[in-house]
Amino acid sequence: MEHVEQTPGRAAGGFDTGAALGQITAAMHAVHPPTGAAGSVPAPLSANQVLAALTLLRELRTQIAGWEPELIEAARTLGTSWADLAPALGVASRQAAERRYLRLRPSPDGAAGTGEQRVSAERDKRAGDKAVTAWARSNAADLRQLAGQIGALNDLGNAAEGDLAALRQALSHDDAADLLGPLADAHTHLRAEHPALAEQVGAVSRSADAVRAASDQARRPSRP
Repeated sequence: MEHVEQTPGRAAGGFDTGAALGQITAAMHAVHPPTGAAGSVPAPLSANQVLAALTLLRELRTQIAGWEPELIEAARTLGTSWADLAPALGVASRQAAERRYLRLRPSPDGAAGTGEQRVSAERDKRAGDKAVTAWARSNAADLRQLAGQIGALNDLGNAAEGDLAALRQALSHDDAADLLGPLADAHTHLRAEHPALAEQVGAVSRSADAVRAASDQARRPSRP
């Protein structure tokens, strides 16, 4: 069986897509010789050439399937909207474009699951994030008061400085939801010297988790 030659244009996984496409094209020219065109006649087709072309075609499909989500991510990073991506992906709407990406994208943690399961999981996460954000905004005064108390502490040691700086920075933001992560990060530093504040932070985290769980539970009956 023929093998693809090593070239500088080789893909990251070691598969040279350009050389593979060239061999597949050569095989197809042998299957369907050009008629009425000047030039040399293709060499006779062999069974080994067909088998090699089929193997390369399978590997090429695998490579291309992996490229699509990466190219979509690159386009999104460059500011392309889902609406602009839709026609390039051959779908009719921004929702369909995003849905296609979620189906194609490998699971970030390597977990198993179908494309539809990944779409469902992403929607659950977004719904949960939205519910937690709404909860934080409705409890903004309490969250800001707690964050202000913790941010004013000066006896937590050098190890806490980075997390305290992040908390103080979040306090300057308009959205109280930005406080949730920094508050959770500060929890470890509070347990020894300020257990009461640590308990309040723990209560905030538990409440946010409960809101997210309630959002997940509310979505389950609507699933097929």
